[in-house]
Amino acid sequence: MDETGPAGPPPDTGEVNFPAQQAARCHGLAELDGQIARCRACPRLVAWREQVAAHPRAAFRDWEYWGRPVPGFGPEDAALAVVGLAPAAHGGNRTGRMFTGDASGDFLFAALHAVGLASRPTATHRDDGLELYGVRVTAPVHCAPPENKPTPAERGTCRPWLAAELELLAPTLRAVLALGAFGWQALLPVLGEAGWPIPRPRPVFGHGAELTLPATGRRPALQVLGSYHPSQRNTFTGKLTFDMLVDLLTRAADLAGLPRSAPPRP
Repeated sequence: MDETGPAGPPPDTGEVNFPAQQAARCHGLAELDGQIARCRACPRLVAWREQVAAHPRAAFRDWEYWGRPVPGFGPEDAALAVVGLAPAAHGGNRTGRMFTGDASGDFLFAALHAVGLASRPTATHRDDGLELYGVRVTAPVHCAPPENKPTPAERGTCRPWLAAELELLAPTLRAVLALGAFGWQALLPVLGEAGWPIPRPRPVFGHGAELTLPATGRRPALQVLGSYHPSQRNTFTGKLTFDMLVDLLTRAADLAGLPRSAPPRP
């Protein structure tokens, strides 16, 4: 790896075009992450992510873009999952790590660090030494979509990856924070399929929305929270402030039973 970016994706050993078949066969998150990174199931997303990778922004002209689906990031025994939307074209699609290399990720990781859930407040590339403590960040769509808008069909195609990830996290998972209405709407059906009973009518999204999914024979109780997405539109307009996100992450960490050692807020 040079000083400007990661060394690029690992060698491809075959394509994955049927997530519904491949995801259910994965026996661990490392295997799942590898399968996700090889997925080519959505032609529009494949074309876009590769087009962006072939034509970097001037600021990133020395980078070798990842240009593939971006797996989740965080420990295999996470008690808290943070579910966003999709990688950014010049963020995760460039760096190969979820929420890394764009303004939304800068905001999120700074907030995680302020709560004591991240080892550092910044994320620049896959090998920057960042660690998450008890938290895994992921998304319902793993490829960067044009205009940050995946279609419902693309979300449905990618859905088995999220379902498998939550299934593998289930033994330790105690809380999930959905970032934005898209993450909320994508998350609840997957949780229902995984064995947690979802109330009807389905709870509506809102910042600070909170839902307890009761324990079943298969699953422990799960706390589900909603937050505005840390998009530049939301953070620039003040719809989502840093303190708002820190307070909600603190609540989520407490519900997940995570110890916190928060540094002073900036």
